Amino acid sequence: MPVNAKPESSDSSAVVSNYPEGVVTATPQAAIETVTKIANCTKIEDAWALGVDALRQFGFDQINYGFTRFRHANAIGDPADALFLTNHDAAHVKAYFESGFFSRTPMFRWVSENVGACSWRWAHEQRAAGNLTESELRAMDENWKLGVRAGYSIGFAPTSARSKGAMGLTARAGLDQDQVDAIWDRHGDQVLAVANLMHLKLTQLPYPVQRRPLTERQREALEWVADGKTTQDIAMLMEISTAMVEKHLRLARDALSVETTAHAVAKASFLNQIFVIDPETGLEKPDP
Repeated sequence: MPVNAKPESSDSSAVVSNYPEGVVTATPQAAIETVTKIANCTKIEDAWALGVDALRQFGFDQINYGFTRFRHANAIGDPADALFLTNHDAAHVKAYFESGFFSRTPMFRWVSENVGACSWRWAHEQRAAGNLTESELRAMDENWKLGVRAGYSIGFAPTSARSKGAMGLTARAGLDQDQVDAIWDRHGDQVLAVANLMHLKLTQLPYPVQRRPLTERQREALEWVADGKTTQDIAMLMEISTAMVEKHLRLARDALSVETTAHAVAKASFLNQIFVIDPETGLEKPDP
C-alpha cells in the first residue's frame, strides 16, 4: 500500500515556485492546539467543526469524510450504516452521496486500496494513461462541473478487516493542483495530523447513521444483554415485565435492521450506540 502518493512530474523548485502565498494561515502551534481540542471533544459535531476549521486554514475549504465498519471487498456495505460528513453545499451532497456517485470516482478507488494521502494529480495522470473506467471518467467530469477540481484524498489505516475511512479535501476555489501540491509539500504533515486525529475521534463517538436512533430503554436493554444478563435479569434490573424487555429488544432489532439480539448488540457496539458517554458530563449516560 503506497503512502503519500506525490506527483511524479514535480520537482522541489517547481513546488516552491507554485506555493500560493497568503493562502495558508495555520501555524504548527495552532495545529497542535486543534488536535488537543479534538481529542477532548464529546460530540461528533464539535470534533467535525474544529477539524474543518483547521483544514480551511491550509486552503482546503470543502471536506468529505466517510467511514464504515461493514466493508465487503471495496464496497462500503449498507450506506445506512456508514458515517458520511461533509460541508459541501446541498447540490454536491445530493450528487455525491445520495446517488452513490462517490463510489465511482477514481480517488475512491485509490483510498479503498491504499493508506495515506494522494494528490488528485494522480487521477489526471491515470486518465492521460488511459487507466480509468468509463464511470470514473464521467465522475471526474461531473466533479469538474461541481467545482471540485484540485485537492487531496486520504485513506486511513483500517482497524479491522471490515473497517475503512477516507477523507476528500477540496482546495479553495481558484487554486490549481500545482499550487495545492506546493501547499502539501510544505504543510502536508500538519494536515495529516489534524485529519488523522479527526478520523480517530469521529470513529469513537456515537455517530448519526441514517436509521432511526435507539431509544434510551432500547439502549439499556441491549447493554444488559451485552453484560450477559438473561431476560428475567433484565426485567428485574429495569423494573419492567419480561414481555416489555422482549418488546424493547425487538424494537432495537428493527431499528438496527438485524434478525437476532446478538447481532443487534454487535451492531450497536460497532455504531457506538451503547455504553455511550454523556456529551455534557463526559461520563457514561445513567440508566433512565
